[in-house]
Amino acid sequence: MLDAYIYDGLRSPFGRHGGALASVRPDDLAAQVLEALVQRGAFDAAEIEDVILGNVCQSGEDSRNVARYSALLAGLPVEVGGQTVNRLCGSGMSAALDAARSVTVGEAPLYVAGGVESMTRAPFTIAKSETPYARQTQIYDSAIGARFPNPRIAQMHGEYPMPQTADNLAQDYQITREASDQFGYASQVRFETARARGFFDAEITPITIKGRKGATHEVTQDEHPRPDVQLEKMASLRTIFPEGVTTAANASGVNDGAAMLMIGAKTDRAKPRARIVAGAIAGVPPRIMGIGPALAIPKALDRAGLNMNDMDLIEINEAFAAQVLACCKHLDLDPADSRMNPNGGAIAVGHPLGASGARIILTAMRHLEETGGRYACLSMCIGVGQGIALILERV
Repeated sequence: MLDAYIYDGLRSPFGRHGGALASVRPDDLAAQVLEALVQRGAFDAAEIEDVILGNVCQSGEDSRNVARYSALLAGLPVEVGGQTVNRLCGSGMSAALDAARSVTVGEAPLYVAGGVESMTRAPFTIAKSETPYARQTQIYDSAIGARFPNPRIAQMHGEYPMPQTADNLAQDYQITREASDQFGYASQVRFETARARGFFDAEITPITIKGRKGATHEVTQDEHPRPDVQLEKMASLRTIFPEGVTTAANASGVNDGAAMLMIGAKTDRAKPRARIVAGAIAGVPPRIMGIGPALAIPKALDRAGLNMNDMDLIEINEAFAAQVLACCKHLDLDPADSRMNPNGGAIAVGHPLGASGARIILTAMRHLEETGGRYACLSMCIGVGQGIALILERV
């Protein structure tokens, strides 16, 4: 069991691919959120041991260790460290668990954990030549999927694009297109309901965009949600793969964003808002990577000494509607349960890979505060076949 506390958290608005945040480098994006979080906190920046950020692309302006660059850009003392974590979609949640473990064992009293991703600015990558003077090149898009896939992995486990893994689960668990569209529609409706009453305002810090001739403007709102979505329109879209159920409307987006959490030991100097109680990782076959949460959740609950009936909030990251519905079937959960993703999820707000885990923790903490709930079970599926889960307690 873990014993680490969240004192505060902030995130950027999440932008669409090529949208409002397209001109912002990921290190600058993370630095703006990090600076805002530190400035409004009860702790001095010099007290932070390390900045641990999830990040997946890492091949361009992420500079392999975007956490260190972001900390320096945010004006933190050079003595504060920076570490970048890459557990694909689970990176931001994994960063929070890494910080919580370090706090629990007494290694240091204060960390910042979170994540950042600019999927818009993820570059094309070119493989190095294996022989001198070779002119053949291989180019890969580093935003999504394996960059230089190993053919042995394909032989051992198959080679499946992410939407295909969701369709595999739909087939295995008998998830229909209609159910997938209905879940995606519900995500948009729930998110818009929460947004309209101002629920997300307190977790978003504006991002300043520099324009020509020194002019600036601020991005203050999430860009990906579609509040005017119509179920009939969703049903008319083509599936990504023939005979599948996954479409652009019942899957998460390709997005830009950052999220940060201040995580530390118990102290009398500030009042914590939540405790990280337990976490877990589970491996699953890559062809059905989306079932990962269904295996990680029971492990995390067991380590916390709790069960699903104790949970006031249940979050399964909405990488794909079919994937979440398959996890619900496996766990015998009703996707219409009022505890389940009550403020919408990644289908609505988007999924900037490295940032999403921290965003889920931040939003869950605030939901527990608003509703007076005590426990939340948070989870995500992870490419190449993993699941991650975290148990959160309001304090």
